[in-house]
Amino acid sequence: MKKKLIGKSVTTLTALAAFFVIFAVLFIMGDIVIGGWSTLTWDFLVGNPKEGMTEGGIFPAIVGTFFLVVIMSMAGVPVGAVTAIYLSEYASQKSILARLIRFAVNTLSGVPAIVFGLFGLGFFIQFVGGGLDKVFSDGTKLVWGQPNILWASLTMALLTLPVVIVSVEEAIKTVPRELREASLALGATKWQTIRKVVLPNSLTGILTGGILAVSRGAGEVAPILFTGAAYFLPRLPDSLSDQFMELGYHIYIMSTQSPDVEATKGIQYATTLVLLLLTFTLNFSAIFIRYRLRKRNHG
Repeated sequence: MKKKLIGKSVTTLTALAAFFVIFAVLFIMGDIVIGGWSTLTWDFLVGNPKEGMTEGGIFPAIVGTFFLVVIMSMAGVPVGAVTAIYLSEYASQKSILARLIRFAVNTLSGVPAIVFGLFGLGFFIQFVGGGLDKVFSDGTKLVWGQPNILWASLTMALLTLPVVIVSVEEAIKTVPRELREASLALGATKWQTIRKVVLPNSLTGILTGGILAVSRGAGEVAPILFTGAAYFLPRLPDSLSDQFMELGYHIYIMSTQSPDVEATKGIQYATTLVLLLLTFTLNFSAIFIRYRLRKRNHG
């Protein structure tokens, strides 16, 4: 009787916890949709901010966020995937280098996002960018030694690197060792086995790492505060050395720095809704590609 009571209690508590998670997600999504739906018009999506950003649209922020995510993924996913391949396929589990890499990955995953922003400011902007300006213009003209979309994207790539490395390494580990041994037994080299056997069978996991990186990067604001995001820009970025507007940063500015926060509530909700829709669209695109690849690989 006592065991049955404990069993039912555990079942009830776990079910309530799961229900609370679903309720919290639905409540937050519902609140955002209700608050922003009336403001979400075509003019809002394709227009520029006006009247001290209390009116107008968010098109520069949408474009800036899209480019940030794309450049971040192009920089972070390949590096993370190659690192994961080295850790799982080449490095000995007992080697000092592998342990140092894993320690670095674990440490990076626990570093606060704002610290990445300060690192990006010091390393990318002042050290790398300032050095490039000294080489190409004697330091008289600031081109790369100032916040821009490239340094912001690389900082975000660094932030999302642990997510990519861990997810890709776990995906590679799921490939049966018998497949590797069969490939090597047929005369294939180590690299040929990785390229023809391991990577195709773990490609869905690599895409999952990319999905997680995009989700993490699109919602972060702290790292780009110092490295590239602008309060307001009347034009779109046309080079990697330009600053940009970003949806998350735009929401932060509207809710804390706007001259009339109450008047911008509709814009805040609508911008949040657009950010979520953009993230979901990128995620669903990657999930669809992953589904197609998995279906093709398994017939």
